Amino acid sequence: MVETPLTPDLTQPGNGNSLVVIVGIPAYNEEKTIAKVVLNAQQHAHVVVVCDDGSSDLTAEIAERMGAVVIRHERNRGYGAALQSLFRRAKDLAADVLVTLDSDGQHDPTEIPNITKPIEAGQADVVLGSRFMDKNGTKHMPKYRQVGIKVITKLANGNNPNSLTDAQCGFRAYNKTALNCLTLNENGMSASVEILRSASRCNLKVCEIPVTCKYAAATGTKTSTKNPLTHGISLVMSLVKLVVEGRPLTYLGIPGVISLAIGLFFGIWMLDSYTKAGYIVTNLAIGSVGFLLIGFFMMSTAITLYAITRLKK
Repeated sequence: MVETPLTPDLTQPGNGNSLVVIVGIPAYNEEKTIAKVVLNAQQHAHVVVVCDDGSSDLTAEIAERMGAVVIRHERNRGYGAALQSLFRRAKDLAADVLVTLDSDGQHDPTEIPNITKPIEAGQADVVLGSRFMDKNGTKHMPKYRQVGIKVITKLANGNNPNSLTDAQCGFRAYNKTALNCLTLNENGMSASVEILRSASRCNLKVCEIPVTCKYAAATGTKTSTKNPLTHGISLVMSLVKLVVEGRPLTYLGIPGVISLAIGLFFGIWMLDSYTKAGYIVTNLAIGSVGFLLIGFFMMSTAITLYAITRLKK
């Protein structure tokens, strides 16, 4: 990872605010849009930091010429990895607020003051932009994308009574407490959900505000390079992994115990049949061994993950 050797002057607010506001932009092959996004974001921030995640085009060079601090990843590592670099850089710059937004022009930088307002008022540690709190947010969003985001959000909410409406929007703001507390390990798009789970563990105050979002129907350009089906499956699998890692004894341990119990039941049934008929029922034997093995591996995995989680805490 390479960073531009630049120490920004934070004495003159770029947004008329006494708080040091840093705008972080993860970018990958966005040479067509990055200049406009950086220039507009600079009107509302002390410093704009762009993390060029291994782009093969001129994204980094253009961002630098526009006056942004640029972090370069030597190869494409993923959205989550870019966020991790932006979080570290924001802490190095002693940011009071870090605002993240996409580099493809979907988010409107003029809404940055709106998303930082709850933090400035001391009402929240993390502010999430939501495309579903106002009908304008999904005005041009394809229906399949709306359904996919709602499914991901529902899975991310779980049984949380204070349910969020949009768990995938990248337009967010974090105060200093959140920057120091949040833990990011995921390199992919599931980092958005990982942040929410980490915020819950840290007991951070989280709120949502409505934001607008431009899509291909409005811009005339393609704003996503990922296949929606594979992208959605990847997110669901990553979310399942995060959920299981968070509570392994519940999501692996309990099914493991049930599997062991079923295996024992089939085993006893097989032995009973053998004592009465004098031969082993193959199906019962296979079922018993299968369920016992599955239960053993699930219990072993649950205990191992639980131990790792405890060590990390």
